[in-house]
Amino acid sequence: MPYLPRNIKIACNHRGLTPYGGIHFFQEFLRVLRFRHSLARRLGDFRIHHDDTLSQIILALIYPIVLGLDRLESASFLRPDEAFQYLPGLPNYPDPQSLGRFLLKAPPEFRQQLPRFNNGLLRRFIHLPEHRSRLIVDLDSTVVTLFGRQEGAAVGYNPRYRGKRSYDPLLCLEANSSFLWDTELRPGAAGTWAGSRELLATCFLSIPTDIRELRVRADAGFGYEPVLEMLENRPAQYAVVARMTSSLKRTLGGLRFERINPRWEVAECKHRTSERAPARRCVVARRPLEETAPEPTLFILQRYLYRAWITNLDLTPSGVWHFYDGRAGMEPRIRELREDFALRKIPTRAFVANALYLEVVRLAYNLVTAFQRTCLPEEWQELTRSTLRHKLFWLPGELTRPQNRPTLRLANSPILQKWTDKFQQRIQELKPLES
Repeated sequence: MPYLPRNIKIACNHRGLTPYGGIHFFQEFLRVLRFRHSLARRLGDFRIHHDDTLSQIILALIYPIVLGLDRLESASFLRPDEAFQYLPGLPNYPDPQSLGRFLLKAPPEFRQQLPRFNNGLLRRFIHLPEHRSRLIVDLDSTVVTLFGRQEGAAVGYNPRYRGKRSYDPLLCLEANSSFLWDTELRPGAAGTWAGSRELLATCFLSIPTDIRELRVRADAGFGYEPVLEMLENRPAQYAVVARMTSSLKRTLGGLRFERINPRWEVAECKHRTSERAPARRCVVARRPLEETAPEPTLFILQRYLYRAWITNLDLTPSGVWHFYDGRAGMEPRIRELREDFALRKIPTRAFVANALYLEVVRLAYNLVTAFQRTCLPEEWQELTRSTLRHKLFWLPGELTRPQNRPTLRLANSPILQKWTDKFQQRIQELKPLES
């Protein structure tokens, strides 16, 4: 029988080991961009503790989110990790209480500066690795259930925890790059389109001036006259799910449908979202109701299931339908934000502090997305953020100093060596943010 070791002594005193050795590549990405320098220049400095600069606090908030330590309290796991603290240059990692006080005591001007800083990063990152001329923006909301006594929590639409208080943040994502373009934290009882105009206004301000074409996709929560007017004044091409009002229901029976596949038929008509609204193009799709189908969520009329969109796109009815169906790619991104980027972990009881934390989540998510798009090879582009953590950020490493030169030792693997060489080469090709 093989020899089984006995009497192994355990000593927890090795300061050079870290379970997050792969985060070095993300830190190199930030270093080459001169991210801390950019933070210091664009954000007004204020401190809650004399030892911590503003850039250190922001990084201390970002790294737990990037590493999957979704609660502020989990940042305490990084404090005794001397090897990790050396890699991002955070020798005195703040304790979770200091991070919470930072969110609570941040002045109003800082809460305005951080979104502007995020928007400036997006204008830079959207053209990497190649220049873009068209953006496709998807709008949606999600439910964040709350289990404490947070300010602004209210009972609203919550399909999973009915009757529970929640927040209902609005999210705006760019479809092709997966950047989180903007966010708006709302109370759980907010109206279906409350805050939509403010969200769109900030989205439009952050879009680079050299973008020639903007397309927008949204669900029925955005299908109201003020939102549609704002999209047309931009101008933007859009496909927004039509609300099944009584006037639209009366129109459905008189339409002439054209079959486009064995199941679905399409037609189009003119529709007014309200009495004073102009008539707009409306594309309608329907299919027969199947006996064995699960309980449908679409509108039903005379044994047909209907879908409808208000649009100004210069596409065929089937083209509008297929264009809008591309919005399904937003669902896994929202799931990532909820499960892997701390969107569900509300850090404080104050609404404005939680809104600021949502901006920090947006910053962390977009930095990881930019890192993945610009520094990782094509084989890594479609990895989920959770898989990226397991394959790269969570690589265990040992920090040593042979001949007084810091060396990060990773696993002895030729494949890993090949990938790390590629990562380093791509990172060094980047230009600083201030250039």
